[in-house]
Amino acid sequence: MEYREEEYLQLSGIQHFVFCRRQWALAYLEQQWVENERTADGRIMHRNVHDSSFREKRGDLLIVRGMKVSSARLGLSGECDAVEFRRSPKGVPIFGQEGTYTVTPVEYKRGKPKEDECDIAQLTAQAMCLEEMLCCDIPVGFLYYGETRHRTRVEFTPELRKRVADTAEEMHQLCRKRHTPKGNRTKACNACSLKDICLPVICGKKTAGGYLQKMLGTME
Repeated sequence: MEYREEEYLQLSGIQHFVFCRRQWALAYLEQQWVENERTADGRIMHRNVHDSSFREKRGDLLIVRGMKVSSARLGLSGECDAVEFRRSPKGVPIFGQEGTYTVTPVEYKRGKPKEDECDIAQLTAQAMCLEEMLCCDIPVGFLYYGETRHRTRVEFTPELRKRVADTAEEMHQLCRKRHTPKGNRTKACNACSLKDICLPVICGKKTAGGYLQKMLGTME
């Protein structure tokens, strides 16, 4: 299956979706957003990285920032923080450059490596978009964390690619339904900028239908 361009969802949303489906729906379907210290710090970091006019050449290495990518298969579009093109006989041709190059996406994050796959999913989706656009194979990418100032290597295994493809399809299903899921309250809720909108304690357990049934029952 391939999606039409008007059906594309924001690639950056997959990170939010894996972290919390309710957070994704509130931000990307309902267009509700509140900034806190963490999101502001991350926004500033990405603003400095996403300079599409900036290209850096170091010998056989070309670094392109803010590169726009998309995938008809995933139905996603967005930007890569940085894509590293390294000259290699095993690479692919790149427009405007001599020779052939391998392709490596690099995603920048403000904190430190997470226990879940939300950052990994976003990077993998970027790689899958690049592969579709450039007709190449991308075996690995990197997550750079501002707190540790260290790169984490991510191997794009078949299992990881399938999870990302399945996640993208689930995003499209919820988008078609315009459905905002209930939240599952975790300790991560306390750091979420949408906590006061989401109301995880209330909305995670109660429904509007249940509330009305209870109220009608007390009125009888």
